[in-house]
Amino acid sequence: METINFKKIMVATDGSDCSRLAVDRGIELARLSGGTVYAVYVVPIDNLTSIDGDSFSQGADPYLRSVYEEWNKQGQQAVNYVKGLGEVKKVNVEPVILEGNPSYELIRYAEKEKMDIVIMGTLGKRGLDRLILGSVAENLVRHSKIPVMVVRGRCEVK
Repeated sequence: METINFKKIMVATDGSDCSRLAVDRGIELARLSGGTVYAVYVVPIDNLTSIDGDSFSQGADPYLRSVYEEWNKQGQQAVNYVKGLGEVKKVNVEPVILEGNPSYELIRYAEKEKMDIVIMGTLGKRGLDRLILGSVAENLVRHSKIPVMVVRGRCEVK
């Protein structure tokens, strides 16, 4: 039987309580395996279009710019949290912020960087909530060529 060696561990984070459960698991796996955690946050700029159809890249709407800046700030806080926890646990953490569709970008990055595993949290939404919001975790499980560990637990949505 082949031993699985987790040296490159990608933890997808959005800064929520649910993703922090996944961060804890990722940090612990890296500590046990001597691996590095890549804390990845995706700024969902594909959702930034104005009512008249201008895309975010055109920079037509100052409101879109402020939304982008806020999401980017949240991303920095999310990856910095993982970095800080890694320092406490003596685990190397590389913060990464991407832009685009979260599911697509997480899969693309994991495959491009040859991650050994992707770890992420989930809210476990069902029904209409899931249809409206979509499920990044579900998309990763279905489409990633890299193994995905989904950490589900009790967490509060803010």
